[in-house]
Amino acid sequence: MEEVRNEVRVPSLGDRFPEMEVKTTHGVIKLPDAFKGKWFVLFSHPADFTPVCTTEFIAFQNRKKEFEELNCELIGLSVDQVFSHIKWVEWIKENRGVEITFPIIADDMGQIAQQLGMIHPKKGTNTVRAVFIVDDKGIIRLVLYYPQEVGRNIDEIIRAVHALQTTDKYGVATPANWPNNEIVKDHVIIPPADSEEAAKERLEKAKSGEIECFDWWFCHKPLS
Repeated sequence: MEEVRNEVRVPSLGDRFPEMEVKTTHGVIKLPDAFKGKWFVLFSHPADFTPVCTTEFIAFQNRKKEFEELNCELIGLSVDQVFSHIKWVEWIKENRGVEITFPIIADDMGQIAQQLGMIHPKKGTNTVRAVFIVDDKGIIRLVLYYPQEVGRNIDEIIRAVHALQTTDKYGVATPANWPNNEIVKDHVIIPPADSEEAAKERLEKAKSGEIECFDWWFCHKPLS
């Protein structure tokens, strides 16, 4: 008989973030309920007391206010135990002068990391640098995976949160490198017309200066 494997399905874009109770440096909390009504970024790191991870935590903390202005909270995770997290946070404060104020999940059994697909089989049992952006309804909106050797760009994570919130609010899309796109600058992209009539109306709006178009399928406008 063939062996039947019970493989864990890793949550993907559009899925609700799985409900879980986690042990953190701020005590036990329930996800995603702990951030109900807020966006949050859950990011994993390979291990405490490692150089790249230390630079990332300092970078996240230094930009925490910008996340908060977007109604977004931060929460870290690794397979270290909670006392290791606490000691590492103390080290960062004492040696680098930065106080880490967001919670860090202690996934010492690795179950959460496995559930979220954060373990790279060719990199041992440590978590890779995964990023989950979850919206204020508990839905996973973006997932990024970085190898252990490459530190994350916090600017891009903030940009992604801002872009997701903008597309939700205005029903638009954002171009590459938004809001600093080489072609349309800080404009947003209007979704393509879905009929011939709508395409003609789109071009008429362009003629009147209401929007700007390169063609009926490529139209853009400022947010304000």
